[in-house]
Amino acid sequence: MKNRLNVHKHTLILIAGIVWAIAGFNIVRIGLVAYSGNFVWWRGLLSVAVFAAFQMLVFGKMVTKHTNRILSYEDERQNFFRFFDTRSYLIMAFMMTLGIGLRVSGIVPNTFIAFFYTALAHLCSRRGYCS
Repeated sequence: MKNRLNVHKHTLILIAGIVWAIAGFNIVRIGLVAYSGNFVWWRGLLSVAVFAAFQMLVFGKMVTKHTNRILSYEDERQNFFRFFDTRSYLIMAFMMTLGIGLRVSGIVPNTFIAFFYTALAHLCSRRGYCS
């Protein structure tokens, strides 16, 4: 019997892109709300710097690694949930927990949340697949 949760491995890449695009949209929304009238040009430059650093040091490499992992699956059809490996699910859970914790705790100022989140969100939506 055919498992209804199995999809083509190229679809897994699309699913990952959709998940990260949704995450990116939410992150940019949070970042823009945090700016709330306090935007100045140098904060925008900080967002660009964070974007560049994360793209070069983290996300660019991860996109290639995980795309290759998905494409290397022997079977053309894979379980829907295999768009992430275990480590990616743990990283996403950690990032969400840390982000929510930082915002709720007030440990970091809104200006940090604003420039960091807008830069990070740009990566998620631009690459489509951040992990």
